[in-house]
Amino acid sequence: MKAVTFKEKNRVGVDALADPKPGPSDVVLQVKASGVCHTDYEVLKGNYGTGGFPLVPGHEYTGIIQDVGSEVTAFAVGDRVVVDPNFECGSCKACRRGWAHLCENLGAYGVTKHGGFAEYSCVNSANLHKLGDMTFSRAALAEPVGCVLNGVDAVYAPWMDDALIFGAGPMGLLMGLALKAVGVTRVTVCDILEHRLELAEQFGFNAVANGSKALGDWHQRADLVVEATGVPEVAADLTRFMTNGGKGLFFGVCPSDAHINLSPFEVFRRQLTLAGTHSLNHNIPRSLDVIAAIGSQIDQLVSHKLPLEEVGHFLATKPPENSLKVQWVSET
Repeated sequence: MKAVTFKEKNRVGVDALADPKPGPSDVVLQVKASGVCHTDYEVLKGNYGTGGFPLVPGHEYTGIIQDVGSEVTAFAVGDRVVVDPNFECGSCKACRRGWAHLCENLGAYGVTKHGGFAEYSCVNSANLHKLGDMTFSRAALAEPVGCVLNGVDAVYAPWMDDALIFGAGPMGLLMGLALKAVGVTRVTVCDILEHRLELAEQFGFNAVANGSKALGDWHQRADLVVEATGVPEVAADLTRFMTNGGKGLFFGVCPSDAHINLSPFEVFRRQLTLAGTHSLNHNIPRSLDVIAAIGSQIDQLVSHKLPLEEVGHFLATKPPENSLKVQWVSET
């Protein structure tokens, strides 16, 4: 089979690998859609996960079951499924509390085991969910939507009227859709790129340019401020826009060695809450329901559907210019 491989730190290839065979509790998927995530770039740099190289990346993927292990009873050849990439130890403190995504020994397909940027992928059947007749490309958004829902669960409160999201990329826009769905009255998205602000308006959000006078009007105004850029300078400025008693969410993936300055007195005096959220917590079924409720509008977040070789090229360099969600799609 053909696969994108992270051969070693900062080295990407597209190689021919042996087709995988299922263990007793595994299935083999013919991958139909797999999405690029910022995390993939962090994995390549050696900043994320505990797995070694070589590795097939890709943790946002869907496919059709081609083969099943001898102990698999819940799935059959031909089933259309989406992958929940995370697998946990089940015994650490976080796991005992039901926080699988915070497992001390957390692993994931595409991070510590071969993932979805390959023609075939071997996955434990416990990590699969049937997707019905949803398109593979749309279902491949279930993992990022799961991350968004985990973030919303950490900070949402019924009294929130105004949310300000920094970053009109796919994750920021998905966050906006999720906040609207739970009842936040007004969602405003901030970005530096005009075409992304225009897309935010098409999704029904208010849009404000970073550095503009209109953004200055948000001083201590937002009930919730979300950082979805991964830019430390943006993260450092969240409290400036939070109303008294407001909440802030560090949602973007900042560099692992980045640090910011915060005033503990301001957090104390204005009773601010700052939270971070990581990954998804086995909420793929809920994600699929949210995607189905959004409908075809969510397809606008996929800006590029590329051959596997081109995905490999962009993982070795950077995403296409002006891109949103980039996917390898072999959907038929």
